[in-house]
Amino acid sequence: MSPSAWIPDVLSDPVGVSPREAAAKIRTGIICNPKSHRNRSSVEATKPFLSGTVLAVTPRTQAELAEVLTDFARHGIELLVIDGGDGTIRDVMTAAARVWTGAAPRVAIVPSGKTNALALDLGIPDSWTLDQALTAARDGNVKTRSPIEIVRKDNGTRLHGFLFGAGAFVQATALAQRTHRAGAFNGVAVGLALCWAILQTLFGGANSAWRAGTRMRIRFQGGETSGAHAPGANTNSDRARYIMLASTLKRMPVGIRPFGVPRAGMKTLVVDAPPRWLAAATPLIVTGSPAAWLDRAGYHRIDAPSLDLSMDSGFILDGEIYPGGDLIVREGKPLRFVVP
Repeated sequence: MSPSAWIPDVLSDPVGVSPREAAAKIRTGIICNPKSHRNRSSVEATKPFLSGTVLAVTPRTQAELAEVLTDFARHGIELLVIDGGDGTIRDVMTAAARVWTGAAPRVAIVPSGKTNALALDLGIPDSWTLDQALTAARDGNVKTRSPIEIVRKDNGTRLHGFLFGAGAFVQATALAQRTHRAGAFNGVAVGLALCWAILQTLFGGANSAWRAGTRMRIRFQGGETSGAHAPGANTNSDRARYIMLASTLKRMPVGIRPFGVPRAGMKTLVVDAPPRWLAAATPLIVTGSPAAWLDRAGYHRIDAPSLDLSMDSGFILDGEIYPGGDLIVREGKPLRFVVP
């Protein structure tokens, strides 16, 4: 069935006093991921409330998702609801950026995935429902966040997400996916994976692949470290890195602060390989300590709106691995997210 077949004929606005009926006066498009870990607002559950102002679909492929969003834009939606986790949000934001090249609709999240880092950052509880999201949209509660935009230099294709990682982070994410299968989700899975990665590095021996790192060529376009120094030769260089993280989130899962104090903008953590004094540095990094010796020891926190990155190994964006290459990693256009 074509995604547009879910779109009903235009009807009069719903009349009533319930939050859903009142909020439905906002022209709304709902994307439901039926594969999300605990999806609650499926299309079937939403159908009784469909009208000329509420459109709901369950796209099964990337091509269907692009078609759905094009339909939404043609119908002039004012609110885009995403029922899913971080991976679903990444896919929708990537496709939506091609559709709405100008002003984008507000976005509401119903967090139903295995990981919901963006929802956590926005202060959206795991228990948030479609009714609550529509009510908050009616009340006008929003926070602004900019996604990270990944641009491939060879063909110009783009991805949009909120947490980028390379080096040991790729291996750590594979471990996190194993913990998903074992029943650990959200920040618990992320925390367990990172702890396991650190243990592998600490006790893996001098020749451990974890310690060897990944060759990366990084060139920051402006920016500054969390201390008083601008990026220098130790960060703008071609060398092995233990881990690289970049995010525009202010609040990270399980309370970790790899980028230091919470703040807006694109923030990065680049750790040289092999990592020095890892046992001493780890608690300082995860708690956001501003200790000056961290930068001298190869643990670099840098704020920059854009950077050029070249590497042969793959990278992670919101839980999915992608091939490496010559990339631009930069802060994307701000989006308005509905919040409680």
